[in-house]
Amino acid sequence: MNSDSLKYIIDSNVKDAFKQIAEKVFHKSRITQEEGLLLYEKGEPGYLGLLAEQIKQEKSGNEVYYIRNFHIEPTNICVNKCCFCSYSHHFSPKKWNYSVEEMLEIVKLQDPEAKEVHITGAVHPDKDIYYFAGLFSKIKKLRPAIHIKALSAVELGYMIKKAKMNWHQGLKFLQANGLDSIPGGGAEIFNDAIRKKICPTKSSANEWLEIHETAHQMGITSNATMLYGHIENYRHRIEHMQLLRDLQDRTNGFNAFIPLKFKNGNNELTGIREVNVLEDMRNYAVSRIFLDNFSHLKGYWPMTGKPFAQLSLSFGVDDLDGTISDSTQIYSLAGSVEKNPAMTVSEMVELIRQAKRVPAERDSLYHTMEVRNSNSS
Repeated sequence: MNSDSLKYIIDSNVKDAFKQIAEKVFHKSRITQEEGLLLYEKGEPGYLGLLAEQIKQEKSGNEVYYIRNFHIEPTNICVNKCCFCSYSHHFSPKKWNYSVEEMLEIVKLQDPEAKEVHITGAVHPDKDIYYFAGLFSKIKKLRPAIHIKALSAVELGYMIKKAKMNWHQGLKFLQANGLDSIPGGGAEIFNDAIRKKICPTKSSANEWLEIHETAHQMGITSNATMLYGHIENYRHRIEHMQLLRDLQDRTNGFNAFIPLKFKNGNNELTGIREVNVLEDMRNYAVSRIFLDNFSHLKGYWPMTGKPFAQLSLSFGVDDLDGTISDSTQIYSLAGSVEKNPAMTVSEMVELIRQAKRVPAERDSLYHTMEVRNSNSS
């Protein structure tokens, strides 16, 4: 058998595998880890986009979600020193540590129609579980209706262990004081060998998963993330998503999956070249195809920039997060093109409409507040 014949057999096998994957998607069947890996390695962008769009249409039609929200990042003083992080005081040119009073002022200055405050940041040694319980309680007194999405599993793990509580006790205490849901940060890549290299002092993958599973069992929903484009490979990504898919099968507590792109500004991994936009879109599409039990896939526009966030809507993304109101520095400190991330509702609506999609304003749990069809303002 000559090399051309061998290549034909290999190509035929790949084509058969892609046909089988497509049939699974159109029949709403689950793909395997090996099939997910094949999509990463050899899937053509048009094919990936087609399958991701099929799933997106089944789950949310032509609607694209957004929320009126803002962030509070209490501090960037951190006990951890993660190699990829440009946000913490170890690498950032800025250093801050807001008081409770300063954070309450931030709340007072925000859009009165904002539905959600996202509170997360560094793991400060002195901001314990009682500190945040007091903060949440005061925010709820100021704005009783606002949804508090706060504290990554890494922050929660540190403060709950410090308080000598178990996961359930710690989450119950925070929930009683105003915590409504949990963001997905701190997941990074679940592979232990990779974590030892990029975030050796951070909570383990098992702790992250245990905290989210405990939260879901208590009725506290959360998001999930994956940091990609650094020293991991495609298999690490698929294994990461498999663990998330397994947990979602058990609890159905994740609202959305958010792929987070590694940015190489101002950190110890500066020498790593960032992946290009084609890889970003590939990652969105494979995520949408593999995570069949996740209702929503979020394209976080302060990370990619507005034009590429718009492009992601053709690769399975159905949520662009929110208006944010120039209240986050995590990606701007890492070199994002969005130096002052903020969008008005009108700008968000126009961005979505330009992609031939239907803007749908939501709350934190994806209840639709308003669908803005072509005749809406």
